[in-house]
Amino acid sequence: MNRTLRFRLNGRTATLDIDDESSLLWALRTQLELTGTKYGCGEGLCGACTVLVDGKAVRSCTTPVKDVSGKEVVTVEGLARGDTLHPLQQAFIDHGAVQCGYCTPGMLLSADALLRRNPKPSRDEIAAHMEHHLCRCGAHQGILDAIEAAGRQMGGAT
Repeated sequence: MNRTLRFRLNGRTATLDIDDESSLLWALRTQLELTGTKYGCGEGLCGACTVLVDGKAVRSCTTPVKDVSGKEVVTVEGLARGDTLHPLQQAFIDHGAVQCGYCTPGMLLSADALLRRNPKPSRDEIAAHMEHHLCRCGAHQGILDAIEAAGRQMGGAT
């Protein structure tokens, strides 16, 4: 059923007239033209489509857009502040965690959710948290290094 939905998106109000059973992923990519969130498997398994909803990492490909009504959604486009990269974005660059970049948006948002919940995760905790994100380039060690470094910069110590 089509209806008007409102939610906060990257700090601003978003209003959509949409079939409320549409996935959040397609609403973001097609109606709101935010293409940083990637389509991967379409089944919530690979993590490419991960966004934050009220600070929690969710798979947008399996989240009906109606589920975010009245909530705060953050996509990769909402991490940086103007020209200043988020500490995670900078750490991914500095530690070689970005190769093809397809998985990167989902990884960044999932890592952000982890560091918000646990500002001082151990390397094992980081690895366990990120194990459900697929990276075909094999940048896993750089990703773990980047998350550790960003955690330290953001106030945690790993």
